[in-house]
Amino acid sequence: MRTNALIILLSIFILNCEPTDSQVNMIDIEPDLIAKDQLYGAGAEGIVEQKTIITNERAWKILLAQMNSVNNVSDNFSETDIDFSQYLVIAVFSEVLTNGGYSLEFNMTTTPENILFRVHTIGADDIATTVMTQPFLIVKIPISNLPIVFQ
Repeated sequence: MRTNALIILLSIFILNCEPTDSQVNMIDIEPDLIAKDQLYGAGAEGIVEQKTIITNERAWKILLAQMNSVNNVSDNFSETDIDFSQYLVIAVFSEVLTNGGYSLEFNMTTTPENILFRVHTIGADDIATTVMTQPFLIVKIPISNLPIVFQ
């Protein structure tokens, strides 16, 4: 009988505990990858190194036109018609690099306070081309009230 009372008290205590910071709603977001590639215009597209959030059709069309100004890269995108009432687009561009073989990798995590978007530049392990390139990646995510923090 004493054991049962101890189990009941322990159960009540555990169920009423607040979660610690490490237990608070940290989940990975699965964004939709639109494109992960490179621009080959040696900077002629005029796109500077940046991490940008696109929230409307006009800004999206301007970016597409700028990206396509040297080579038609958007033909390889998984989609170009975005419903901006449901989604926003995150576009990340590296600096123009003097050789190929680089790419951008990312992951996203959400907390109760924000969405963390981490970007890493991955270099070539082998001999790379001597063509000037500019790695980029573009994803779409559902609209959220949480701010996006780039790391």
